[in-house]
Amino acid sequence: MPAISNHAVRTCLWMEKDGVAAATFYTNLIPNSAIENTAGFQGDDVPALVVNFHLAGTPYMILNGGPDFTLSPAASISVLTDDQAETDRLWNALTADGGQESQCGWLIDRWGLSWQITPRAVIEMNFSDDAEAAERARQAMYKMKKLDIATMRAAFENKG
Repeated sequence: MPAISNHAVRTCLWMEKDGVAAATFYTNLIPNSAIENTAGFQGDDVPALVVNFHLAGTPYMILNGGPDFTLSPAASISVLTDDQAETDRLWNALTADGGQESQCGWLIDRWGLSWQITPRAVIEMNFSDDAEAAERARQAMYKMKKLDIATMRAAFENKG
């Protein structure tokens, strides 16, 4: 039996098909990630029923369950980025090939999975003890799709 992580809890993402392709894409995109195993071969259209993987140590499972249920923005994967370059890299990769931009750092990838790509600096600004500066940064953020640290920082510092 293939080994899976020791996590007692993992999030299951129901996809119609292409779970192996999605998990492969995600694990190649996020550092320190890997596919753990696949199981339940179903033929050429769906190469595996279940794909167990982790993204930066957080465990997930994709179930190729067919079209009965679909993903929605009610659940998303949130990724904290260290800088604008990492934010841009993830954003561009996840919105490519049919992905859709949304508001305030949210997007939907080509498989229908919602993501939040949030620079750590945005969190720091939003939780600042300076409530007025934090509100200026938030107001700038509300106008954005992909979050722009420099623009938010200028609003935060009242330079915008």
